[in-house]
Amino acid sequence: AEGGVPERRPSAIGNTQAPLLGSDIGFVFQDPSSSLDPVMPIGKQIAEVAHTHLGPGWKGAYAKAKTLLERVRLPNPDATIHAYPHQLSGGQKQRVAIAAAIAAGPKLLIADEATSALDTIVQAEIVALIRRLVSEDGMTLIFISHDIALAASLADRIAVLRHGELIELGETSQIVNAPQQAYTRALLDAHLGLNAEPLLDRQDTSA
Repeated sequence: AEGGVPERRPSAIGNTQAPLLGSDIGFVFQDPSSSLDPVMPIGKQIAEVAHTHLGPGWKGAYAKAKTLLERVRLPNPDATIHAYPHQLSGGQKQRVAIAAAIAAGPKLLIADEATSALDTIVQAEIVALIRRLVSEDGMTLIFISHDIALAASLADRIAVLRHGELIELGETSQIVNAPQQAYTRALLDAHLGLNAEPLLDRQDTSA
């Protein structure tokens, strides 16, 4: 697996030894259908995170939930806030999961195979969304993926793991253009016709 690690604001985590609190970490899972409560309205699921970790009253928490739905660009937030997960598409559910993950204002966002269950077009939209939110909020992102090309399109640095062991770590350009390990080269070779330039192109698509 390849983990992409963009560090838009290194001070977000900092160099102190103080442990991160629960509210400092947001997590986006592979399958939003499994991470969302099927019998709870979307708005309540997001508001509950804000209410629990930030302490506003429920009115304020729901207002934040609506703002987050707007930030992840879900259509008609006023209606979506009352919808249930089964009423949304896979891509829309993942946007909701991302909104919930950042509801407490985390310093670190961990996305574990967050796009692998989505089709190619929706995958690109979600990657662009994550990139935008990380930049806007100054979060550090750990992006876990088996797709090294996807990791390269998103990350400033890439850590390559094999059987749970770290075998290579470096700047994205170095990993893509001059990998040191045979396993990393094999991952890159698996993408036929791989060209480093598109991988290093950071032009956002519409999220």
